[in-house]
Amino acid sequence: QVQLVESGGGLVQAGGSLRLSCAASGRTFSSYAMGWFRQAPGKEREFVADISSHGRITRYADSVKGRFTISRDNAKNTVYLQMNSLKPEDTAVYYCNFGANAYSPIRYVPSDYWGQGTQVTVSS
Repeated sequence: QVQLVESGGGLVQAGGSLRLSCAASGRTFSSYAMGWFRQAPGKEREFVADISSHGRITRYADSVKGRFTISRDNAKNTVYLQMNSLKPEDTAVYYCNFGANAYSPIRYVPSDYWGQGTQVTVSS
């Protein structure tokens, strides 16, 4: 049974930082790319960042580039999202996702496996 469990969300003031974690199980973690997405109220879920299976290639949405950092620890089956210089527009539920493969050069290809999400709220 594949499971993804996010943690680390919360309420933070603009300019602050949070670190999200996503613990994975039920799949060979090191064989798959991992992605972070977010969904704000009334909006569609959007891509935030992804990381290749070996962790050497990362990719970011323009809206978070330079502020967010994705990383992974394959020994711990965990992917992280370090979020700095947070803005009110970063407020959303953040989800992690198992990739469909080790890496997709054109764009991240998500699988059907999603976590339950963790709420991030940034106050102005």
